[in-house]
Amino acid sequence: MSSFTGKTILITGGASGIGKIMGRMVLDRGAAHLVIWDLDKDALDRTAEELSSQGRVSSFKVDVSSLKDIQSAAAEMEKRHLQVDVLVNNAGVVVGTEFWNHSPEDIQWTMKVNTLAPMHITQCFLPQMMEKKGGHIVNISSAAGMVANPRMSVYVASKWALLGWSESLRIELEKMHPEVKVTAVTPSYISTGMFSGVKTHWISPIVTPEKAALKIIRGVEKNRMVVRMPWSVYLIPFMKGVLPLRWFDAIAGKWLKVYKSMDTFKGRKPQNNNTKK
Repeated sequence: MSSFTGKTILITGGASGIGKIMGRMVLDRGAAHLVIWDLDKDALDRTAEELSSQGRVSSFKVDVSSLKDIQSAAAEMEKRHLQVDVLVNNAGVVVGTEFWNHSPEDIQWTMKVNTLAPMHITQCFLPQMMEKKGGHIVNISSAAGMVANPRMSVYVASKWALLGWSESLRIELEKMHPEVKVTAVTPSYISTGMFSGVKTHWISPIVTPEKAALKIIRGVEKNRMVVRMPWSVYLIPFMKGVLPLRWFDAIAGKWLKVYKSMDTFKGRKPQNNNTKK
């Protein structure tokens, strides 16, 4: 079992959505210091002020698509002697259109935020965790990291890569530094506005942000290797493993209508090219 008591927690994309809710939850669980990174300065300031009534909170305006921003924020934290015990790579973006409608900038932005940023941020803080023989890295991937879906091909690619890297990192650490834990999170759609307008089948309902945040926090406390939601997401690896691809397409696409879930996608207008879960 892991505990948040007395720990320093860093959450990216922590000014709103499940990032903000998780911040509140870790403070409720006795975290000594909550650090939030976000690009939206106004939301960042409001969240830091709101959560400061529960405990110590520091905020940094960071564009996680920028390696320079990441390294500058990490260096500033080092100057302040802030050593991260739990890193939650939560910030994420989605464009939500057919692949041919993506601009080169869309593709690079999605991959930088969803895939490269968690790697770069982890590289900044993992050495501290290994040195002090303790820590936890939480990577918020997606069910899209396990199953393809129309109108989100680049998002799928970014989350597929994130999930593969996260699982590989977990195995590496289990061999060399088992005291540092890794949890990969693969939720389906969460009702935070990031995927506004999507339609889902009853077997895979949209998850509320409160439920998602609580399940993630409990998963970290129990050192879960993976946290999936809703329950139907647990079926994906099994179904893909035993069914011929066309059968899987028929079940997921025609019966469960997964391949039509983005047809009515609206999302929310990105602020400064930053959208959070």
